[in-house]
Amino acid sequence: MFSLRFVRRSRKVQPKIEGARVSFVTVEKPQTLAGPSSRQDERPKSSFLSSLLRLTKSKDASSLGAVPRRRRMVICCILGFLGTNLLMFLRYFFPRVLYEPKTVFTIGYPSDFGFGVETKFQNDDRIWVVRNAERLFVIFARCTHLGCTPDWKASENKFKCPCHGSGYDSEGINFEGPAPRPMDRAKVELNAEGQILVDTSVLYQWPKGGQSHFNDPGAFLPL
Repeated sequence: MFSLRFVRRSRKVQPKIEGARVSFVTVEKPQTLAGPSSRQDERPKSSFLSSLLRLTKSKDASSLGAVPRRRRMVICCILGFLGTNLLMFLRYFFPRVLYEPKTVFTIGYPSDFGFGVETKFQNDDRIWVVRNAERLFVIFARCTHLGCTPDWKASENKFKCPCHGSGYDSEGINFEGPAPRPMDRAKVELNAEGQILVDTSVLYQWPKGGQSHFNDPGAFLPL
């Protein structure tokens, strides 16, 4: 009587007959050991990109030798230099522009202004329009002390500088505080349509101890 015995050790099984018994014995396939030359052939060729990725992904800095560490430093310097030059190149497409207010503009007709001080142009154009019985003129809203913008105090009938307390009367003549001279007056004239044209790039001054230019042509409009 025959008996069968199965031995499962690997995928390949060959039968072995001994007398009246049939048994299956595993035959292991011998493994060939690759020599040093074959391992070198199977290893992928190194390149600059693969070395860069291997260096950047390495977490153990102590395992790097002197040469890889120096190579990493050189790569970082090159990338930093290229990145800086790229940012400097892009900076030319966004120039730094300073938007200054216009120096020549119209403010309306002489009949639009009543007697006294008109302050509605102070924030946008930095001027006050003053009209009295004889003339109309424009005061440039800049303190002659350090260049601050004074405020018109209607209850006190004067201009008061908030920086150091300089005081001016309704015509911009200084009478208190450290201001050395009256405030300047801008050039005014009538355009072809009869409107008042103001030019703040041309200012008429009254220097301290000097001659006043407030009566020069262009410093006022006669009424």
